[in-house]
Amino acid sequence: MLAVTTTSTLTVPRDGGTMDLFLWTPDSPPKAALILVQEIFGVGPYIRAVAERLAGLGYLVGAPDVFWRFAPGWSAGHDQAGLDESMGMVQQLDFPAAVDDCLAALDVLAAQPGIDAAPGVIGFCMGGTLAWGVAAQGEPGVCVSYYGSGVPSMIELIDQVTCPTLFHFGNADAFLPNEGVEAVAAAIAGRPGFVINVEAAGHAFDNHESEMFYDEAAANAAWTKTVAFLTANVPA
Repeated sequence: MLAVTTTSTLTVPRDGGTMDLFLWTPDSPPKAALILVQEIFGVGPYIRAVAERLAGLGYLVGAPDVFWRFAPGWSAGHDQAGLDESMGMVQQLDFPAAVDDCLAALDVLAAQPGIDAAPGVIGFCMGGTLAWGVAAQGEPGVCVSYYGSGVPSMIELIDQVTCPTLFHFGNADAFLPNEGVEAVAAAIAGRPGFVINVEAAGHAFDNHESEMFYDEAAANAAWTKTVAFLTANVPA
């Protein structure tokens, strides 16, 4: 399926500001939707490519511009300089406000014609942590969190999460010690609907735009699991 890309502007309830929501619509009328939450690099080439992948599966995809309060339209390179600049951006982020912004975007997608089930949320890196926050604070249809380094410190929110959730981590992630991954695994043990996948890879292994991080084998393996998980829980 081909995707048509548009931009919507929504008013966020928290403070009445306006945030861009980038939309990808498949050529066949979608029946399911996903919020795609950005890495620290912004809604740039990598996140747009992921959105194309998801729209190719038949989903309506919305990527909120979560840096809109201080750096609207932020998109950085995926080299060391871009990483350093983006780390400066994320330090300015009001995390609770960003979760609220993502929840507002979730509501926008839920209201679109033809979307019958609750939209899901999928996030990468910083977005993986925000996706977990959305799952805890809202009612998405599904949550897929890729290497969210903040997830272990927020795992106590698990009792608030009612949707099926898939966590992806790398066992050589310099930003997330294995002890954190083990804490997540322990917390979800015996809980139906929660799945953890650990690849032999480092951080951001899905990011094909980054020579520093990309691991093709891990990316392909995790993506296969992601597609199966989405298909089982929020079929397009």
